[in-house]
Amino acid sequence: MTEFAYTAKSHSGQKCSGIIAAASRVEAMQRLRSQALYPMTVVDQQTKAPLWASISLPVRVSKEQIADFCTQLADLLTNGVPMLESLRILADATENPRLKETTLRIHDAVAQGDSLDIAMSKERGIFSELTLSMVRAGQEGAFLEEALQRTAIFLRKQDEMRSKIVGALTYPIILGIVGTVITALMVAFLVPKFQPFFDRLEQNGTGLPTITVLLLGTSYTLMHYGLFVLIAIAAIVLGVYRLVKTDWGHRTLDRVKLQTPLVGVIFHDAAVSRACRVLGTMLRNGVPLLKSIRISSESTGNVLLADAMMKSADNVTAGDSLSKPLAASGLIPPQIMAMIRVAEESNSLDEVLVKIADRIDTRIERRLEVMVRMIEPMMLILIGGMVMFVIVGVLLPVFDLNSSVG
Repeated sequence: MTEFAYTAKSHSGQKCSGIIAAASRVEAMQRLRSQALYPMTVVDQQTKAPLWASISLPVRVSKEQIADFCTQLADLLTNGVPMLESLRILADATENPRLKETTLRIHDAVAQGDSLDIAMSKERGIFSELTLSMVRAGQEGAFLEEALQRTAIFLRKQDEMRSKIVGALTYPIILGIVGTVITALMVAFLVPKFQPFFDRLEQNGTGLPTITVLLLGTSYTLMHYGLFVLIAIAAIVLGVYRLVKTDWGHRTLDRVKLQTPLVGVIFHDAAVSRACRVLGTMLRNGVPLLKSIRISSESTGNVLLADAMMKSADNVTAGDSLSKPLAASGLIPPQIMAMIRVAEESNSLDEVLVKIADRIDTRIERRLEVMVRMIEPMMLILIGGMVMFVIVGVLLPVFDLNSSVG
């Protein structure tokens, strides 16, 4: 028997540590789980590394890995493997340590009686609201395997689009960072070299142009209060982050996102697409309309659209159509509302909603590509403007002096 040093969490979330004897590390982890403990680290005492060697950065779980998780779980369930055994197989086969621990926690939660969506909802840092909504819909309509497959397709599309955007934005972002740093260094260290010259101009009564005064003020602020400026910026960012976590802040942020030029249309289309896709998928698989509306409203990612959908649920309960409150909210484009209205009358709402989502996703991709192409020249203009501000601020007094002497 070998002794293993472990760190684990209890059901209440409290951390505990100690020594456990087992034939292998796997057996040690199994014994800990049998004691209702979730192992975080299990290390052989004989080969235990120093404390500094155990420090590591948080492991990221990519959308591609979550998509693989959903696909593999769907395949196992489709082939008749029980849920608990499927989760155990996935945990053993997963290479990402964070996703492995997450899968084990989901397994333990399901074993204790939680449904899959509730167990996954406890891992908010891993699974998105859209994923949870699709899994919840699949369980409600008894089409969990299909819901998991569709979720994997959504996640892969999002990951592919994100990769394209990141690849296209890499150069503009690097350009912006390097240009901003160089400009700040010029303002902080180069401009003060001209201070004696500017002081002589003011003593001679020549005076300084407004742009030079602004440049000197900026340089003085960076030299003497640069640290306080950074602290103030960090405090503002932290304050905004905490404000967004509140209900009022979240609602205000969603309203601002919809009204922001250029990107507001993309945020709006993405929310409508998610709602239409989830609602259409649930209706296609026989989930009742009211329940479908309530679940799909949670997947929109926008509080305003979610409220409009919940009002439409109340409308349907009163015996009216789905389209009236959605049209009254003003959040759904007229052409989409016309398609929904016709689909309600022809009893083909499920198929039409999925087609609407496909068209919106295609439109989002085109708009994102155009927007990304616009960012690079805009960044060049911005950097050029900052450098021009420094150059003009330094050289303009020299030109004025030459003209006055001439």
